[in-house]
Amino acid sequence: MSSDNTFNTSFDDADLQQKAKDHLWMHFARQSVMEDGGGVPIITRGEGHHIWDSTGKRYFDGLSGLFVVNAGHGRRRLAEVAARQAEELAFFPLWSYAHPNAIELADRLAGYAPGDLDRVFFSTGGGEAVETAFKLAKHYWKLQGRPAKHKVISRAVAYHGTPQGALAITGIPAMKEMFEPLVPGGFRVPNTNFYRAPEHADDLEAFGLWAANRIEEMILFEGPETVAAVFLEPVQNSGGCFPPPPGYFQRVREICDQYEVLLVSDEVICAFGRIGEMFACDAYGYVPDMITCAKGMTSGYSPIGATIVSDRVYEPFKHGQASFPHGYTFGGHPVSAAVALANLDIFEEEGLNERVRENSPLFRASLERLLDLPIVGDVRGDGYFFGIELVKDKATKLTFDADESERLLRGFLSKALFEAGLYCRADDRGDPVIQLAPPLTVGPAEFDEIEGILRGVLTEAWSRL
Repeated sequence: MSSDNTFNTSFDDADLQQKAKDHLWMHFARQSVMEDGGGVPIITRGEGHHIWDSTGKRYFDGLSGLFVVNAGHGRRRLAEVAARQAEELAFFPLWSYAHPNAIELADRLAGYAPGDLDRVFFSTGGGEAVETAFKLAKHYWKLQGRPAKHKVISRAVAYHGTPQGALAITGIPAMKEMFEPLVPGGFRVPNTNFYRAPEHADDLEAFGLWAANRIEEMILFEGPETVAAVFLEPVQNSGGCFPPPPGYFQRVREICDQYEVLLVSDEVICAFGRIGEMFACDAYGYVPDMITCAKGMTSGYSPIGATIVSDRVYEPFKHGQASFPHGYTFGGHPVSAAVALANLDIFEEEGLNERVRENSPLFRASLERLLDLPIVGDVRGDGYFFGIELVKDKATKLTFDADESERLLRGFLSKALFEAGLYCRADDRGDPVIQLAPPLTVGPAEFDEIEGILRGVLTEAWSRL
C-alpha cells in the first residue's frame, strides 16, 4: 500500500463537532451523545489497518470499518480506478441498458459462485440485496403458479437489514417494534449459538442437526405451500459470530429441497474473504439458490451490492414478456463496478483468501488466551470474524441484565477500547459480545496487539463490576 502525504491533517475538531451537532443524524446511534456536548469521534483517514481521528490520534481498525474494508485502507490503486472510470463514464443505469463494468463484474461473480448461481442482480448495499432476494423469491413462486408461497424463515437475533421487507426477515425484536406493522410473513427459528445450546450441549454435531430440524418443523407448522425461502448467514453476525456446526447446512439444504423452499445465503458480511473464500458457502460445503453480498466486494471504496441467483430461479424470467419489476438507480454503478473488479484483482494477486485460511487458527488462539479472564465466557467465529461473549459468572454462564449491559457496553467498554487504540464493536443485540473483523491483510503480530488491548480493557471492566 502506498502512503499519500497530501492528506489534510489540520482539521478543526471543535468546528466539525459543532457542525455535526447542528446537522448530522448518525445511523444506529444515540443523538444525545452530540446533543449533550459529549462529541463524537470523527475519523479523517485510514492506511492499512489503521485509522486516524480529527485530533490526529491513531487507532487499530479491528472491524474493517463495518466488516467492509477487507483489503485495507489507503489503496491508491482503487481510488485511481474510480477516478479513471468517473472520467470515462460516471453513471448509466441498468434499466434496459448495460455498461462494460457491470457485465464484467457479473461474469466475475458468477465465476466465483458455486453451482449454477450464474445470474447477478446489482444493488447498492446489503439491505437492498436482501430486499431483492425476498421480492424475487415471492415473484418466482407466483410465476410457478404457487402464489401462496410467500413466507420466509430466518434465525433468532439475526440481522438481515432494515428496509421494510428485509426488516421482516431480521430477527431482532427491538429493531422492529417502532416500525410495525411490518411486511407480513417473517418467521424465526433457533440460531446456532452452541455456547447457550438448549439441546445437545455436549455434542456440537447433534446440536447442529437439532437446530436445522427446527427449520423443517417451522415449514411443516406453517405449511410447505406457504413458505418461499429460508434466509441464513453462513456465520451469524448479530448475537456474536455463531458459526454453523458440522452438517448443519447440509441438513438445511436437504430440508429446503424436500419442501421446495429456496435457500438464501446472506453473505453481506461473510463473502469476499471474511471466512477465507470468495463466498462462505464454499467454506461450509453447500450450494444455495441465492447469495446476497455487498460490503467487501469493493472493500468499501465505493458502494455496491448484489443478489446472485441460480439458473433455476432465473429460468421463468428468460422468456416472453416476463420481467422482474424491481431495481435501483445506482445498482451496478460504473464506478463501483470498476472498483470491485480491481479489488477482486487485489484479492487474487495477494492471496488474501489463502492468508485468512492460514492465519485464522492463529487469530483464534490469540483471542482464546483471553479465556483466563473471569469476564470472558466464550470465543467463537471463523476466518477473520470472531466474537467474545462476556459473562457475569463463567461457571454458570450467567449473563448481565439489561442495566448492567448498558453500563458495561455503552457506559464503559466501547469508549475504553477506543481510547486504548482499538476500534471494534461492543454489541448487545443478543448477549453482550465484542466483535472483531480486522482487514484481511493483518497477521499474527496484529492478533497479539488486539489481544493485548482487549486484555487490559476487559481486566479493568471486571474490576469496575
